[in-house]
Parts: sequence; structure tokens; C-alpha cells
Amino acid sequence: MSSPAPTPNPTTQLPSEPDPLFTQRTAIILLGGAFIGLVVGALTFLGGGSAAGAVLAGLAGAGASVMGLHKLIG
Repeated sequence: MSSPAPTPNPTTQLPSEPDPLFTQRTAIILLGGAFIGLVVGALTFLGGGSAAGAVLAGLAGAGASVMGLHKLIG
């Protein structure tokens, strides 16, 4: 006589996929901040500012815009 086939245990679950490193919201906010920072830096440089001043203005613009987009995109 053969034994009956084992029934699957409903409490056993397959391993799920790991969560993504960034959510879609985070990616949009960071990409928007990078874009705004690039625009601010380029306009500063084209307006007669030095390269170092343009980099600092771009970084400040990116940081401020990331904080603003974080509050805005909820």
C-alpha cells in the first residue's frame, strides 16, 4: 500500500522578494532635486559666477528643493 501524498501546509509561505532600496516616491524626489540643483548651478555659472560658486549654489538648491519636494509630494 502506498502512503497518501503529503498535503501542503498553508502556514508555509514562499520567500517574498526583498523590498526595493528606494521607493518610487524617493526616486522622484531625489531626481527632481538633482534636476533643480543642476539648473540652479548652470544658471549661476552662466550668469557670471565662478565654477565653485555655481557648485555651491547647485548643492544648496538641490538640498532645499529635496526638502520642499518631500513636503509637497506626500
